[in-house]
Amino acid sequence: MANSQNQFIGLEASKLTSEAYAKTLDKEDALSKLRNEFIIPTKGDLKNKRFGPVSKNISNGTSGPVSAEDEEESIYFCGNSLGLQPKRTREYISRYLDTWASKGVFGHFTQYEDGHPPWLDMDDALKDQTSKLVGALPSEVVVMETLTANLHFLMASFYRPTKDRYKIIIEGKAFPSDHYAAMSQIAHHNLPPSALVTITPPSPTDPYLSSDHILSVISEHAATTALVLLPGIQFYSGQYFDIELITRHCHSLNIPIGWDLAHAVGNVPVKLHDWNVDFAAWCNYKYLNGGPGTIGGLFVHDRHGQVEESPSNDEESAKAENGILDKTLTYRPRLSGWWGGDKKVRFNMDNVFVPIPGASGFQVSNPSALDLTAVLASLDVFGLTDIDTLRERSLRLTAYLEARLLQYEGGEAPYKIITPSNPAERGAQLSVRLNPGLLDSILHFIESNGVVLDERKPDVLRVAPAPLYNSFWDIHRFITLFHEACKRATAKTG
Repeated sequence: MANSQNQFIGLEASKLTSEAYAKTLDKEDALSKLRNEFIIPTKGDLKNKRFGPVSKNISNGTSGPVSAEDEEESIYFCGNSLGLQPKRTREYISRYLDTWASKGVFGHFTQYEDGHPPWLDMDDALKDQTSKLVGALPSEVVVMETLTANLHFLMASFYRPTKDRYKIIIEGKAFPSDHYAAMSQIAHHNLPPSALVTITPPSPTDPYLSSDHILSVISEHAATTALVLLPGIQFYSGQYFDIELITRHCHSLNIPIGWDLAHAVGNVPVKLHDWNVDFAAWCNYKYLNGGPGTIGGLFVHDRHGQVEESPSNDEESAKAENGILDKTLTYRPRLSGWWGGDKKVRFNMDNVFVPIPGASGFQVSNPSALDLTAVLASLDVFGLTDIDTLRERSLRLTAYLEARLLQYEGGEAPYKIITPSNPAERGAQLSVRLNPGLLDSILHFIESNGVVLDERKPDVLRVAPAPLYNSFWDIHRFITLFHEACKRATAKTG
């Protein structure tokens, strides 16, 4: 792994670990104000057994006074699993409900003077901001379905196995759902399980996958490979793969490649169009804060989304003269549905599929307007800044977290950071592998003190300070609790 130049490493320990320094970093950070756009659960909220936040229970008389500690904001480092709720989400959803209540079916077509777009056009309304987050043309993205469903729709179009080329290459520790999707696509084509090739780390104790290793495995199987599907950021280790380099290598071998960007979108800048990526899919509930299980998104490069009119032969011309056939179209094969059809003819109900050019032509069913509304609320928060500026803030947050993790007092730290130290090879997440037997004890202590993060058994904690709402102060409080938990746990096992 390449070494990083962490601006915080080398600082005098008394300064680095001080409460005042963390607060100063937040005060000097212009993007700290974005935290005010989100609802941060309090420690009391996390403990609360009644529905809703503690403050609501107090106001309606269902609970008593709350202690000062319970009023303190929790330390939420789980945006890589589920992002926090933007404050504007409730307002936007209330508008959606009011439209449904007052307009009924006409909500599909009603253009308000000061409201959201008609439901019929909401998918288009999300394209501009979504395209900016993934480095694409607006026509190359669409908000639709959910992550794994979108991977299936995309593989149905891009996985075209032949007798000679039939393998799918994935990363060995891919998110299970991606593994299931690839295996089921292989089974769908009546191919053996051996058609799935996995890229695994050279070392059994280090999850790092160098670009050279990834490229070598792809090259080894190039003659028999029909598709490569990789994650932009590896969910377990937090490693950010070199999307541009790997995509270019696959294309040099005439292999299409797709990317699962679940942990990358809203986290790191990507340039899907310029990098010539064939397709990508993602969810909108992690760093994009759209709500649990909300609608996902996908990208299809412009060259794959074109819809062209083909010359008609005499028979087709005769049918056209009789009003049976308007024109013959050529476009990339896909699983088609009516919401992917051209809006000008969508409601003709004539069973002639005329796909929308671009990614929107891959839509199948009409999307949930409720889900689109929630995603719109989050994208409007992203619209207050840009992904490159967020990335700069994220690099500082993660560098500070790394420096604090490395500054362990009281002997050797009972953990190791397994995420690459090179900032270019990671996003907001640092994965920390604990010494065996410590996870449950440490997790119990920090959770009981208001820390929310993700575990991956048997011994990994995934710590993800999201740049939109997390702070240097959050990191300081977390490290204080985490190191105390480590000392307690090691004392018990020692």
